[in-house]
Amino acid sequence: MQTTLRSSVTFQGIGLHSGAPARLVVHPAADNHGIWFKRSDILVGDNLIPARWDVVDRSPLCTRIVNGAGASVSTIEHLMAALAGCGIHNALIEIDGPEVPILDGSAVPFVRSFLQRGLRTQDARVRALEILMPVEVETDAGFARLSPGLGLTMAFHISFPDAAIGTQQKTLDLSNGAFVRELCDSRTFCRQADVDTMQAHGLALGGKPGENAVVFDGDRIASPGGLRHDDEPVRHKMLDALGDLALAGLPILGHYDGHRAGHAMTNTLLRKLFATPGAFRITECDAAQAARLPGAGVHRGEIPQVA
Repeated sequence: MQTTLRSSVTFQGIGLHSGAPARLVVHPAADNHGIWFKRSDILVGDNLIPARWDVVDRSPLCTRIVNGAGASVSTIEHLMAALAGCGIHNALIEIDGPEVPILDGSAVPFVRSFLQRGLRTQDARVRALEILMPVEVETDAGFARLSPGLGLTMAFHISFPDAAIGTQQKTLDLSNGAFVRELCDSRTFCRQADVDTMQAHGLALGGKPGENAVVFDGDRIASPGGLRHDDEPVRHKMLDALGDLALAGLPILGHYDGHRAGHAMTNTLLRKLFATPGAFRITECDAAQAARLPGAGVHRGEIPQVA
């Protein structure tokens, strides 16, 4: 069955790119509501934005959604991953600014608070997007692909010139709480050269190495405290991908492959999926299918101790 939160949960922090303070409240919502954002600071006009693939303003740096009136919310990927990874299907997210707070740079603060608050089972069955045929997008940098599968599985490959990152790859079955155990505490990361470029263009103003991001510089980790996992970068890329795939609007039954893929490429993949006749069908999940979804059976004891 679908789930929502038992009661509202509040988060406060600063935006990674804007550096601006933000207050965000995740409220329970009714059956079949889905995930919506509400800009509480916009008092005139349309301030509701659906967390949906077709309102994404594609960017390589973060995931930003924009409604027809121009109201937007950016850097939503970690929050969306936490909702999907905890199996929360319905929520209204109220925020008083244009960027979700980065918190510690991972999804674990969201996950911890959601599981501490607890989930409420609802009266409607979970529906899922079942992939029926492979769909792929490719650029000079890499590719992203969705193909048929029984649950949601993911394989990701990254390659960076910085020796401290290098080439990393990981494959994971995201059922039975694997997202909470394996991915949710992995933080956003970047190269020192990219930080310098972004800040010169007025971005990454809220980035604090070691506190909410991991910075790599050649063969060294330039952030105090080191890594939470030896392969934290590829784990974080998988976390981002789950958040971006959640914008399909329904859980996905299929396999995702990402090779040097990012936010824009995953959104382009969803756009191609929905534009390809016969590529998917919407399935009302039976108990066996629901048990293979990322949020099935998660509990607080699975949150990594490092976080």
